[in-house]
Amino acid sequence: MKFAIITHVNHIQQANNYFGYAPYVYEMNIWFKYVNEVIIVAPVKKGTPTVIDSLYNHEKIDFRKVPDFSFTSFNKTFSSLFKLPIIFWEIFCAMKKADHIHLRCPGNVGLIGCFVQILFPNKIKTAKYAGNWDSQSKQPFTYNIQKWILKNTFLTRNMQVLVYGDWKNQSKNIKPFFTATYSDSEKEAVAKTSLNPVIDLVFVGSLVPGKNPLYAIKLIEKLTEKGRSVILNLYGDGAEKERLQKYIQKNKLQDIVIFHGNKNKETIKIAYKKSHFVILPSKSEGWPKAIAEAMFWGCVPIATKVSCVPFILDFGNRGVLLEMDLNQDLDQMEHIIKDESNFRNKSRLSQNWSQYYTLELFEAEIKKLLFK
Repeated sequence: MKFAIITHVNHIQQANNYFGYAPYVYEMNIWFKYVNEVIIVAPVKKGTPTVIDSLYNHEKIDFRKVPDFSFTSFNKTFSSLFKLPIIFWEIFCAMKKADHIHLRCPGNVGLIGCFVQILFPNKIKTAKYAGNWDSQSKQPFTYNIQKWILKNTFLTRNMQVLVYGDWKNQSKNIKPFFTATYSDSEKEAVAKTSLNPVIDLVFVGSLVPGKNPLYAIKLIEKLTEKGRSVILNLYGDGAEKERLQKYIQKNKLQDIVIFHGNKNKETIKIAYKKSHFVILPSKSEGWPKAIAEAMFWGCVPIATKVSCVPFILDFGNRGVLLEMDLNQDLDQMEHIIKDESNFRNKSRLSQNWSQYYTLELFEAEIKKLLFK
């Protein structure tokens, strides 16, 4: 089987090897187990792989570089007009050669892929929509175009569209899906330490406005004002780091908010095991990877009501759904902290839910998609 991936993920080339964002590459390597040849259409950037990048694992990869592009400014839009024919042609040639077409959406390259796949109605196709599938949410125009094409069964034929969450009134080609990080062999019952004397919280994600790490810090600050002894460990890096550091210094929070930067999977796993809560006040999500992973290790999730998060938290039974009002969210936190049996019940429910979605189940579901 010749398997073609159309993706916006930026790659780094070293000799004949290609590196990409590790969680995405880990997933694609599972798909690769069942295909003979891989064609990848994606942009390549200069640089050196970091701790959050990983290497594709397949003996026969045909990598077709395309220029990165965007429509976020007049100059970028103008230059993109010259790039689009090249990208269109590379995607068309890859799809023509492939037995199975796989789109990664939402993204600029995936947008072009959505249009080109219409020309191949008889080929087997899948699309992984890794963003928020909620039709009521406010999203960029280009995202809405991709969603409209993907769920239009006249334009998009012979395709299964994998989305996060089980949404009502969907077209027949929409399939609720999930992502996994840990295997069956890693399952273990994690007994969390008491919430006294210190409450451990963890934030894992990019330090960018969309992930809203400042709100997490402000909520922790409110807890300390209530006399709670707390520690917030931040794992990740990004454009907001300097701003966050200034806020922490100004408000004398250096002893309770700790920056760790980007770390590998094993380090993050240890952090999850040690923490009582995982917090993610994100403005938008697809599958909230940090939340699902932390729940595997018994962390009680604190997250916003975006995308499939309410489903994952069972509408509050497995965690705290943030209202994004500091006083209301502080009251929710206090309610759990004051009742340790409530905390332990949510921890157990979180772990039971997450440990169902293992890599073995994930691989079995992918195999079904490839050989339906």
